[in-house]
Amino acid sequence: MKINGNTELIAHIGYPTHSFKAPMIYNPFFVKHDINAVVVPMGCKPEDFSVFLKSVFQLSNIRGALITMPHKVTTVGLLDEVSATVKVAGACNAVKRTEDGRLVGDMFDGEGFVRGVQRKGFDLTGKRVLVVGSGGVGCAIAASLAGAKIAAITLFDVNAASAEALGQRLKQNYPHIEVTTGSNDPAGHDLVVNATPMGMNEGDALPMDVSRISPDAFVGEVVMKTEMTAFLQAAKNRGCRVQVGSDMLFEQIPAYLEFFGLPSTTAEELRSLAQLSY
Repeated sequence: MKINGNTELIAHIGYPTHSFKAPMIYNPFFVKHDINAVVVPMGCKPEDFSVFLKSVFQLSNIRGALITMPHKVTTVGLLDEVSATVKVAGACNAVKRTEDGRLVGDMFDGEGFVRGVQRKGFDLTGKRVLVVGSGGVGCAIAASLAGAKIAAITLFDVNAASAEALGQRLKQNYPHIEVTTGSNDPAGHDLVVNATPMGMNEGDALPMDVSRISPDAFVGEVVMKTEMTAFLQAAKNRGCRVQVGSDMLFEQIPAYLEFFGLPSTTAEELRSLAQLSY
């Protein structure tokens, strides 16, 4: 990798940094295409983050920042402008500085999920969706789905208050979408999303009654530790089309690149170039 006085920085900010994957995905792509930019892991503890984020954007050669745990929620209140997706998700994972010096943020966790589904040929327009799990990733996926012209969404979480709060944020920002909470029954839904760790391994409790999923439905997962989870396998056995969790990671990176104004690519190229090893 060539680093010189013209190299632009993308700060990858989180804590701890030991399991960060982004540098091993972005940087091989930058090298192949002779893009003079580098993703650099930056470990920042929560108590230092609000000062550090403002400081790092004082650098003249910073292109943007990737924000990860535990800072995604805190970031929202530190910015001058955020997208509707951030408002619904309640979290932010990408920040850039505009020409007039304002810090603006977006959220691409859910965008990665949505792009993956769409690129597999599933048109979300007018569809009815079930999202089980209203934690960080569930909120992000629900927010991006709302922006993809779905007609209705059902939200379920074992913590009912989390699903209710997400439902209220969706109604405020996307009043035309029918929002329901409190049921994890997949019957009658075109897209079913498991945004929980449930159903990862054989014998685990499943997040819903798979026998109630229509064979015509598309089923997505967010777990990345196992490609084909027990839940996804059960859905596949019913004849459903499925999306594995790691697709969400690779599909969101082109959205980041576009946000930062850099040349974009495909999830397939990123997978082929990635040097994921620890």
